[in-house]
Amino acid sequence: MTDTLASPPEASMVSQIADMQDYDRYRDLAWEGSFEDYLSIVRERPQVTRNAFQRVYDMVISYGTEEYIDNKKKLIRYNFFRDEIDGGKDAVFGLDIPLMRLMNVLKAASEGYGPERRVILLHGPVGSSKSTIARLLKKGLERYSGTPEGALYTFKWVGLTGMGLSGGESDTFDSPMHEDPLRVIPQEWRERAVGKLGLSNDKFRVKLEGDMDPASRFIFNGLIKKYDGDWGKVVNNHIKVKRLILSEKDRIGIGTFQPKDEKNQDSTELTGDINYRKIAEYGSDSDPRAFNFDGEFNIANRGIVEFVEVLKLDVAFLYDLLGASQEHRIKPKKFAQTDIDEVIIGHTNEAEYKRLLNNEFMEALRDRTIKIDVPYITRLSDEIKIYEKDFNHERVRGRHIAPHTLEVASMWAVLSRLEEPKKHNLHLLQKMKLYDGKVLPGYTQDTVKELRKESKREGMEGISPRYVQDKISNALVSDSGEGTINPFMVLNELEKGLTHHSLITSEDGKKRYRDLVGVVKREYEEIVKNEVQRAISADEEAITKLAANYIDNIKAYALKEKVKNKYTGQDEEPDERLMRSIEEKIDIPENRKDDFRREIMNFIGAKAVEGKKFDWQTNDRLRRALELKLFEDQKDSIKLKTLVSAVVDRETQEKIDIIKARLIRYFGYNEVSATDVLNYVASIFARGDAKT
Repeated sequence: MTDTLASPPEASMVSQIADMQDYDRYRDLAWEGSFEDYLSIVRERPQVTRNAFQRVYDMVISYGTEEYIDNKKKLIRYNFFRDEIDGGKDAVFGLDIPLMRLMNVLKAASEGYGPERRVILLHGPVGSSKSTIARLLKKGLERYSGTPEGALYTFKWVGLTGMGLSGGESDTFDSPMHEDPLRVIPQEWRERAVGKLGLSNDKFRVKLEGDMDPASRFIFNGLIKKYDGDWGKVVNNHIKVKRLILSEKDRIGIGTFQPKDEKNQDSTELTGDINYRKIAEYGSDSDPRAFNFDGEFNIANRGIVEFVEVLKLDVAFLYDLLGASQEHRIKPKKFAQTDIDEVIIGHTNEAEYKRLLNNEFMEALRDRTIKIDVPYITRLSDEIKIYEKDFNHERVRGRHIAPHTLEVASMWAVLSRLEEPKKHNLHLLQKMKLYDGKVLPGYTQDTVKELRKESKREGMEGISPRYVQDKISNALVSDSGEGTINPFMVLNELEKGLTHHSLITSEDGKKRYRDLVGVVKREYEEIVKNEVQRAISADEEAITKLAANYIDNIKAYALKEKVKNKYTGQDEEPDERLMRSIEEKIDIPENRKDDFRREIMNFIGAKAVEGKKFDWQTNDRLRRALELKLFEDQKDSIKLKTLVSAVVDRETQEKIDIIKARLIRYFGYNEVSATDVLNYVASIFARGDAKT
């Protein structure tokens, strides 16, 4: 018999999953303790008693901020809105200014300066990220409540058997609105209690506001009577404090209300309703234990409630909304006003808001709202990020998205939202480039500030990102393209869809958007011509030699010296014809050539001071001029025009294959899209439209 070493049995699949559980975290989140234990927690970390506005503001700030300058204006970017929670799924781009306004409101509210008594109203066109912002805040608060920094607590009544208070056989009764345990301290004692126990510190002052909900008050009053007014016995014997985890799915601390048609709207959806099955148990429909505190205002206590399309609410709902925002109270059926602590955030589109302005009955609501405009993005690079998030290599399998496809779709969307420049002799396309941070000769940051100032409603109208996403999706599932989608396929989808676009009813509007498709196609033509030119001139050895030759000549020109001819060894005058042939490629006129040459010399000098070697690629204007010059010198030998003919000789084909390989390696094309773009540019050359 041979002894063999038995291999350990493989753990069951269930146990392998169970090993993933974090028991320490579970114990933290399931913590329960006495009221005394909770007072110790408050003394150590008084921030656990923060109100809803303070908690939401701190939650956003906990993710950090970045400061940057945009057109001489200091802006703050809040990292939270990148949606690190879900890997960028709900990331918001290009809305730093509206988000700064929102955060200023939350900060002022957290300090108790007034905005905490208002409804925060996100207002803007459809698809401008209003609901995404609200969803992010809810999701973030939910996650924050599960962290040590965002911890908050509530309580339940225990030991009620035999007291005649819980009803039935139940020994416990949870605080139905998840209130802070400190609310069991009578209001007339609170300030003295906080001071005497040292619950506040230099960083945070505990401020107790509001009273218990009707059900908890009923039980508290009953117990006080049982113990002949001994508050200490009530708290020690019948209060159990527990950690509170906010959850939208479990309807704890996070609520969402969506209006239905007017016939089916009922205000009890906001403030709760009587539980008719329990009336027999408790004997009265005015017994608070026979009431379901499950309206959106009730369950959102301690957190945040979102009103979807808030201005579609029936007038009856608006009274509840006004009381909830202004007084921080709601009026459940048959009960006294009940205190709430929650952030109320609503969102609405342009049409509904205009209706509000024209309705005199809504004046009270207008007076109690803080409107924050959430426009469409007007910065091209930010718009591109929206589509890159949804249409990237990880999410789109089996289809290649050719370079600039998402860029041209973004370009068209942004152009649709911009107002025509009133001065500065600018085209709309140039305005878009300036907004995107591009440098155009003759225009400064002050120009951009002026342009933004004169465009009052920019971004409040135009094409929604949703429409663009839908049309990109159409292009992706189409049969054409040999597994590749290119800019023309998407632009064609965008243009075709205008015929049946439900939100564009005027023919003038449709014509404008179709004209913009033509503007984008012409810009794309320039982009791909430039790329093919760069691919043709991407002979590093040749362009480096050309750059060195140019630099030697302008140095000699500037210093009034001669240049040594590398072949003859003779000293010669600087080659003016060579220098001008390069400078003319980027439209440097004869009378400005000295300025350009000095600019390059100063650039070289600055690099030398920094201890860096000058590289022609680091100066964009010089790089472009050299590429165009080399392209001019090489294009005839490549015979690009022959691509559109039926016959291409072997030598030319080899050169074309090299260009194609460069397009694939340096610019992100695949075989199909590289061939397509070469054929397209070749057709431009064939009709004599190419400008080099």
